[in-house]
Amino acid sequence: MDMSMDGMHGDHPGMGSEINHAFSRDYWYIAAGVVGFLATVRAVNAYGAHVRISSCRNPAIQHPTRPNGRLSQAWATATAFVREMSHPQYYIPIKSLRWATPLPLGRILALLAYWAVIVYFMSWRVVANDATYWERIGFRNAWVTVCQLPMLYLLAMKYNPIGLLIDTSHERINWLHRWVGRTMFITATCHGFHFWTEWVRADFVEYELEIMPMVKYGLGAWAILLWSVVVGFVPIRRLAYEIWLLQHIASAAVMLWLIYKHIPANARHFLWMAIAFLAFDRLARWANLLWQNVQFRRNKSVCEGRSRIGHRVFARAVGDATTVLTIKDVHFKWSAGQHIYLWVPRLGPLEAHPYTIACAHRLEGACCCNSIQLIVRAHGGFSKRLHKYAVENPAAELTGLVSGPYGAPANWDTFERLVLIGASTGASFVVPILEAVATKSQEKTCVRRIDLAVVAKSATETQYYMARAKDAAQAARAHGIAVHLHLAITGGHASASRPTSGSLLQGEPRDSSELDLDEKRAAAHQDTHVHAATRSSRSNSDAQHATHVVKEYAARPDIEALIREPVEDAWGETAVVVCGGKEIVARTRNCVAALSDERAVHKGTGAQGIYLHVEEYAF
Repeated sequence: MDMSMDGMHGDHPGMGSEINHAFSRDYWYIAAGVVGFLATVRAVNAYGAHVRISSCRNPAIQHPTRPNGRLSQAWATATAFVREMSHPQYYIPIKSLRWATPLPLGRILALLAYWAVIVYFMSWRVVANDATYWERIGFRNAWVTVCQLPMLYLLAMKYNPIGLLIDTSHERINWLHRWVGRTMFITATCHGFHFWTEWVRADFVEYELEIMPMVKYGLGAWAILLWSVVVGFVPIRRLAYEIWLLQHIASAAVMLWLIYKHIPANARHFLWMAIAFLAFDRLARWANLLWQNVQFRRNKSVCEGRSRIGHRVFARAVGDATTVLTIKDVHFKWSAGQHIYLWVPRLGPLEAHPYTIACAHRLEGACCCNSIQLIVRAHGGFSKRLHKYAVENPAAELTGLVSGPYGAPANWDTFERLVLIGASTGASFVVPILEAVATKSQEKTCVRRIDLAVVAKSATETQYYMARAKDAAQAARAHGIAVHLHLAITGGHASASRPTSGSLLQGEPRDSSELDLDEKRAAAHQDTHVHAATRSSRSNSDAQHATHVVKEYAARPDIEALIREPVEDAWGETAVVVCGGKEIVARTRNCVAALSDERAVHKGTGAQGIYLHVEEYAF
């Protein structure tokens, strides 16, 4: 057994070096292959979206979102299979364990495939009961661990090359960053355990620590990895998110230094890859922050919102826990569904928080000064301080700095029907989608019908959203797009663990003044008119009338009923968009998967595709 210093230091990579090197290269070949495949899928879908938009300009094509050839039909069928496997999600209704709700099935399958590769690398021809058993396994796991290091930092990048290639945003792949870190912890533990066991069996642990200082650095790196895994779980992360974020950044930097001191020279190319990813991302963020917030040359614009540094921010309290922020004169374009990071030094000197841009982009030809709005729900920390400031200083202004925009939302114009579901401040994600589509003519969008459902505990939370939704519905109607607006005020009456009598498609429309009725009166009102409302929802004339009326309910929404009716009447593809907490997201996922399977979408029945876009409160 060779335990000399040459076995761990310098250019010697350790026992089984050729195989270990090969597996570390294979890891990145496989990763590149997966990204290349997903980029190809993205290119095909982008081409299909381009064809759909072009078809909208041809009046001879009645249903541009419907596949009309063998290749497009085969692609749609394959897409439907993948979607049905990806969407289902088990939801844990126990309040104290909701954070432990498992990943959707698609992510679980992807994670299992990743683990299968890692386990293969860890175990291939490594188990042989000989004198080098412990050392051989230790070296193999060392290389399996270090080759994942750059991936850990790559997946954490906000300016992410993977996201750019596959058309997704950093927050949508951040879940994989966490799981790669947890996987690294397991492989690093296997690496250290086998070496430590060998030293214990040989009875020279103290001597090993004395003559090989690099072991101490390895133990330090492992301790930081353990710490990051433990504090990364949701309950701990949410105790004080700002503090957690600062320590996470510090831990990431310290771990790189410890790994530098621990690994041999010919494994350090993985370390330099990780450092390069981290440095590039930080430089890109700082460059964006500088570009968006520093005015190098003042012009004589009619806009008065732009300061030399930062932007003027006006905060208005709406209700007991909601703040509407208006940020003046932002000179960037965005798409409905994107978000920015906001930094208000006066209220949080070291805090930058992500918020969805709660308005659609201005129209071409409008004033050159863009004002964006953000909806902030007061929970604690920065959001609570912001709401308190807005209540105490209704006419004052703040100076804020923004970075972004981030996010890669779908092209909403490529679908025939949109079903938009927003819970609480999730409405700030779906209402801009309605606004963005509503202003476009039929030659620029394939959308022919939009169903918008806003769910909140109190009517006060929704007034801002519904006022804008009504204006957007009127604009959409002028362009031939039918819009159905639904407002569900739960008010704490309905139970989260059982279905209620309220249904977004079975309730009768009411005036806004009736929202303060108790649940008994609301239920009686619904029971009296349920049959008439069901018949009217099938009538074309009443569907047009629905764009004038907001249907209001005093119960939790029936997600299945909301989605089923527009999907069953669609001649082309429907997009279901949901933004909210884990419960409504899981219900929507399962509903879409079940409905797609029940209707045998793109499997010869004539039923058309259902695309699902999910936004969660996941930061």
